[in-house]
Amino acid sequence: MALDTPYRAIFCDLFTDQTIDILPLRDVQFDDYIGKAGSLSGTVPVPDRDIADRVRKIQAGRTTVYLERGGDLWWGGIIWTTTLQSSGRGVLTLGVQAATFDSYATRRRIRTDVTYATPTDQLTIARRLWTDVQNGLGRSGIDIGDETSGVLRTASWRLGDETVYQEALDQLAAQENGFEQQILVYRDPVTGTRIRQLRLGHPKIRTGATDMIFDRPGAILSYSFPDDATRGGTTALARGASANSNAAAESRPTMSAEKVNTALLNGGWPLIDLSSDHNEVSDTKTLDSLAAANLAQAAGSVLIPAISIRLGGIVPPALLGRTARIRITDEWHSEGLDRRYRIIGVKVSPPERGRPDTAELYLEEA
Repeated sequence: MALDTPYRAIFCDLFTDQTIDILPLRDVQFDDYIGKAGSLSGTVPVPDRDIADRVRKIQAGRTTVYLERGGDLWWGGIIWTTTLQSSGRGVLTLGVQAATFDSYATRRRIRTDVTYATPTDQLTIARRLWTDVQNGLGRSGIDIGDETSGVLRTASWRLGDETVYQEALDQLAAQENGFEQQILVYRDPVTGTRIRQLRLGHPKIRTGATDMIFDRPGAILSYSFPDDATRGGTTALARGASANSNAAAESRPTMSAEKVNTALLNGGWPLIDLSSDHNEVSDTKTLDSLAAANLAQAAGSVLIPAISIRLGGIVPPALLGRTARIRITDEWHSEGLDRRYRIIGVKVSPPERGRPDTAELYLEEA
């Protein structure tokens, strides 16, 4: 990260969240998404022995890094990999690879029986799973709210299956009429304390009451509208755990009913089959719900527009879940595009070597 960068890298102890050091971080890129972990990569220069002694305190799996811009936290997560490198000229750097705090759920496994035989709000179940996860973070855990969805589910995970918590959460969220999840980092406006807040949204996470407006010509530097039929379909089926308890007989999976989008087929689309595997699910109702949700999210073709913008004072750090009004006039959109989208992903490239401070926003229909 260049000396004139607007970002500040703060390295902290994962267990206590106490600041270890503030160090330069170069060649940085970071991103964040709703529903999956974001990432950060960068290098810490090590020009002398004094800096080397400070950089040694950065330990993979035990250190976090926050990026601060204008007093606001824009990104925070766990450093999972470090790489000490020396160039042919003897220049030392420490490369860091980090992921947002929700990545911690991919490193924890369910090692107790978790059973909800009585229909329970899906967000209550999700909070129970996140509570188990964040207990491993000691005094610097994740703040968990009290959201509800009104959607009741049964669920169970057994000791010995070694189910990854993130897989259990994804399975729960991916069902029909499911929910979204994200961990937001910010400073408490009164105390200045760093906060890691779990956000659960049914059916979607939404942020802010007013639309952000981006124009081209104007704030939009570039855009892309990929329309991908290889990721979509007109039918869906979900396969689950083996339904055969006889070890001597052929093992066959439990399967959902086939879900069909008749509107697309009647409109001229061909049969295109989607399939998903859920090896620890044996309940057919759950499989039916997973298949229906898969087809709803990927009916026909999948369109994920993206725009690139220059970051400035009017762009807030909490972009995920915001509604963006996109207005484009060019040769393709000769009559003008004016449409509302929800921001579901952000990839930021801080300024360096003459490159401006830009962000790529990934969108879906609002």
